[in-house]
Amino acid sequence: MSGKRVFVVDAGGRGNAIAHAFARSNAVERVYVSPGNAGSEMIDKCRLAMVAGRPPRSIPELLAFAKEEKIDMTFVGPEGYLSEGIVNIFEEAEQRILGPKKEAAVLENSKCTTKDLLKSLGVPVPPCCNFEQSALAKEYVRAFCADNPGQGLVIKADGLAAGKGSIVCSGEEEALCTIERIMESPRLFGPAGERIEIEKRLEGRELMFFALSDGKSVLPLESALDYKQAFSAEEAVAVRLFNKLSGNPSLDNNPNTGGMGGFSPHPWLDEELTEKIMNKIAIPTVRGFREATGHEYVGVIYFGLMISEEREPSVLEINVRLGDPEAQVILPRLETDFYQLSEALLDGDLGGLELRWSKDYCLGICAISGRAIKPLTSGAAGGGERPGYPGEHYTNMPISGLEKV
Repeated sequence: MSGKRVFVVDAGGRGNAIAHAFARSNAVERVYVSPGNAGSEMIDKCRLAMVAGRPPRSIPELLAFAKEEKIDMTFVGPEGYLSEGIVNIFEEAEQRILGPKKEAAVLENSKCTTKDLLKSLGVPVPPCCNFEQSALAKEYVRAFCADNPGQGLVIKADGLAAGKGSIVCSGEEEALCTIERIMESPRLFGPAGERIEIEKRLEGRELMFFALSDGKSVLPLESALDYKQAFSAEEAVAVRLFNKLSGNPSLDNNPNTGGMGGFSPHPWLDEELTEKIMNKIAIPTVRGFREATGHEYVGVIYFGLMISEEREPSVLEINVRLGDPEAQVILPRLETDFYQLSEALLDGDLGGLELRWSKDYCLGICAISGRAIKPLTSGAAGGGERPGYPGEHYTNMPISGLEKV
């Protein structure tokens, strides 16, 4: 029997990590990646998916490629495709695909809906309120800050914002400015900011906890610690001064990003805390979602948690896919055959599976497009200064120094 053919839908480092995990399986003959990147074909067994000289990107194009190449399994990385219902569409066409359906993707694409569900299930979350009108949100912030001087807030766009939709505010002025930026025209995150969640900022340690679900059984995957903010504390001081001197004192001095790097395993996640997270959060969420909606959750589920000094977890967010950059530091440590694991998820056989992990640590660092100035040339557009990721930034910038890594 010939080897299996796998299709990974992803553009970034996460997609490469997924492709590499599949490629390590003896059962897999070929891994296609779309749209992929310059590093995808550096991985053994991996090829960029191409149709008429370009990678398929739309769901109909991806489905047509899977059919044409007789793909045995498709694995979806980005939340956007999941929210658009790629799993539903592939399954209707009798194509095996791993990931939550559109109905389950709401756990990521609506923070407000998710927090309401978690509260109804008794899953621990920070104190929070949802708003559809900026005036009411501002009124709440003024009252909250008057009653809780010095207490920080986190303001979150309800919808998908590429991991950048949560903004930490140290006081009333920052919070009011953030509400305007998210909810009022021009909205910082577009339609994702039609609703917002305002959450009390918790103190403690952040933990990214990943689990697998076949719809009934839930199994812990592994943990990672990622770094969301763009700068270190020292760098943020310099950025604040630069913004002030540039006449932009209201700009976020240390914005959240999709992730600047991370490592796995988390240094202080032990068996006791893992069991507590599974019993208080992961299992009740998956089972409660099925009971509340009638839909099973199948795939990876990712909990962004805050752990208090008393080692009690609270859910800050849920994502319905592997994280980026977390996948890049978790999957290299997986010793269990990734294709067999994926099949167990699809077949509902997760309950009897035991995962094996390397005891080594894995570290990942992201190279990003930072503050840059391009000269304006005659007849060319797009020059000038850009603040850099996660704000407006230049793309297709060369990466140098790799030979020294």
